Amino acid sequence: MHCGQTLAISESEPEPIPQQEISQAQLWQTFVGPNKSLQFSMKEGWGWRPAFKYYQEKFAQIETPAGPRFVLSWNWPAALFDSFLWFLYRKMYLFALLYAVLPAVAIFLTGDMSVGLVSRMLAGGSANYLYYWHVRDKIQRIMSLPAMDAQARIQLIREEGGVQPYVLWLGVALHLLMIGVLISAIQQGPPELPVPTEEGAPLRQKFL
Repeated sequence: MHCGQTLAISESEPEPIPQQEISQAQLWQTFVGPNKSLQFSMKEGWGWRPAFKYYQEKFAQIETPAGPRFVLSWNWPAALFDSFLWFLYRKMYLFALLYAVLPAVAIFLTGDMSVGLVSRMLAGGSANYLYYWHVRDKIQRIMSLPAMDAQARIQLIREEGGVQPYVLWLGVALHLLMIGVLISAIQQGPPELPVPTEEGAPLRQKFL
């Protein structure tokens, strides 16, 4: 991250603020939001720390003097839970839609349940990189808006970024629903299958 000095602008001069004259780290931290997460580091061990500390480390690996580069890193929440929920939580709506629809369509067409596992692995390995570009593009767009003072820009960055807490409850509800469906299926037992007789007439037999 490259840091600069905060530019003070009087109310009589609402000129656009050059992005390089504002602390980039402060803008990115504002966008990521004040939420905390369970994190592990070799120096500090496990701890409940601001999410920005995690992303600051991951983003520093992506940024190079020659420009951003793809770095494979692992995001556990995006992989362990339903991937579309993590993207929705971070307001990445297009990727949330893709990860909600494409795996389901692929499983329906192929009948291969391992597609879901593969999609989670892809999400876990690419989530930090995709989120980097999401933050970068949103901030650049906001900083390029004309006739907006510093406080208005910061407020817009805060609104565009952050998280959607309701997604946590949505995830709990969906998983409880899945557990309920699984328990119901177990209680009902396996389905009855038609078994042909010697004459070819179907005979329904229930598995005991």
